[in-house]
Amino acid sequence: MERTHYKQEINMTEALMTRINELISHYPEDKRKSALLPVLHEVQDAHDNWLSTELMNKVAEIIQILPIEVYEVVSFYSMYNQKPVGKFLFEFCHTSPCCLNGTEDLMDYTCEKLGVKTGEITADGLFEVKGVECLGACGYAPMMQLGDFYKEHLTKEKIDQLIVDCRDNKIILHDK
Repeated sequence: MERTHYKQEINMTEALMTRINELISHYPEDKRKSALLPVLHEVQDAHDNWLSTELMNKVAEIIQILPIEVYEVVSFYSMYNQKPVGKFLFEFCHTSPCCLNGTEDLMDYTCEKLGVKTGEITADGLFEVKGVECLGACGYAPMMQLGDFYKEHLTKEKIDQLIVDCRDNKIILHDK
């Protein structure tokens, strides 16, 4: 399988470094690695919601761990993106409760509405549809995550409205 190498500008601003150091300070010096997950979230948020190999290397350097330790975490969790993604990433839960409640049909519907396949970004760079493992909201199936927020009890009508709201910049992606 051919692997594409995506280029990304690394911009570790003073504000970002202050936040990273604050996160690291919550752990004993010999347990800096424990800050990896929240640091990756901050760094990804500051870099268009994805992490290049070079950026992961920078995180490893800052936390003082081996790059492979960062790669292992980033490749394991679906919340970290290793390539550019659409501004509005529709992450549909595709485990049993959501599938039993129609999430696969809703993913197909959303892809058709946006003119993409799962994992593709729309030509305008706004949207991407992705299936992810359990998001822990089985009682609200079918559901998806959009930014930091869950969208629950989904229907085609709710998907249509989400697309309109995203295009109209009415969707807040992060709770920060």
